[in-house]
Amino acid sequence: MNSASLDSHYRMRITSSLSDIGKNQWDALLSTQTKPNPFLSYTFLDALHESGSASEATGWTPCFLSIWEADELIAAMPLYEKAHSYGEYVFDWAWAEAYHRHGLPYYPKLLSAIPFSPVTGNRLLAKNAHARHLLVQLLNKIQETNRFSSSHILFPTEDEATVLQENGYMLRKGVQFHWINQGYQDFDDFLASLDQKKRKNIRAERRKVAEAGIRFQHVKGEEASAEDWAYFKRCYDTTYREHHSSPYLNLSFFLQIGKQMPEHIHLIFAEHEGIRIAASLLIYDEKTVYGRYWGCTENYPCLHFETAYYQSIEFCINQDIQIFEGGAQGEHKMARGFLPQQTWSAHYIHETGFADAVSRFLERESVGVEQYIDELLERNPYKSSM
Repeated sequence: MNSASLDSHYRMRITSSLSDIGKNQWDALLSTQTKPNPFLSYTFLDALHESGSASEATGWTPCFLSIWEADELIAAMPLYEKAHSYGEYVFDWAWAEAYHRHGLPYYPKLLSAIPFSPVTGNRLLAKNAHARHLLVQLLNKIQETNRFSSSHILFPTEDEATVLQENGYMLRKGVQFHWINQGYQDFDDFLASLDQKKRKNIRAERRKVAEAGIRFQHVKGEEASAEDWAYFKRCYDTTYREHHSSPYLNLSFFLQIGKQMPEHIHLIFAEHEGIRIAASLLIYDEKTVYGRYWGCTENYPCLHFETAYYQSIEFCINQDIQIFEGGAQGEHKMARGFLPQQTWSAHYIHETGFADAVSRFLERESVGVEQYIDELLERNPYKSSM
């Protein structure tokens, strides 16, 4: 663990282990933030690292930044030294290729994000505005005085994006699709809010699954067994194989979060003739359900939509949860009641020439994203604008 002095009142630490910060300190700071979520918790992050899913061996070297006043943690940032751009969901491969063509190394780079989780939340955890300013100053100093080509903060809050822009970061806009609970009494009440065509299509999709004899089992995190997690992991791996990719998360990670944060976990299993054929994982808190992963071991028409979306929407309605974030991308989600939401990322490029080129690219891309959102909203699936 490295440390450095800011002034007589503060100490800075860069640590490769969250245990150097401590669960009580980390979670106490997190509880004071504007948009905390389970992915930012000590338990979730520690599980990623302890399981080896996000580690130096997988190209995610933790170097968490923290600021202390005496023995109190007043600011912190989930920070990684990255040797690649996998598992980020904000794509900078073209930037890396441009560096390579000019004989310059793009990696390692600095990245503040939740590994493998495109979920908006606080990245600049701080007790107050002054502590947040110190945190950004330290990040800039680390970026400029070390060998890093760039630093990137993915899926921060909009307020944090503004702070980062004021400190020289370039902002990038993205789009996700979220379902919003308008106080629905049940799934039919939700369907009644949609236009006739969308309502008819969803009913037809659900009917196909039901007529195939498929039934669903909801398992609370507290009740999930090792066998439940083993089957879910089998489905998770199958999805990655079908996309010609390697799964990021190992069984040890899932077992650890299942044991240590069960109150934030909900598993959904599809069964046919008493045999499980599909599974999905939800992570949630009082306000938001996050649809994380789904997979199947047998294919049936519309099984994906039912397992990953409709069962999850019913869960939100039953639990009176306001938002269902369905994960990255997926324009097809709009036909199922999801609406486009803007996301942010912030980027600092060390080389001036490349920074100028990226800035021009982001200006053009931003206009395109705004137009894309406008076009999507013109196809609002609801009877009236929400």
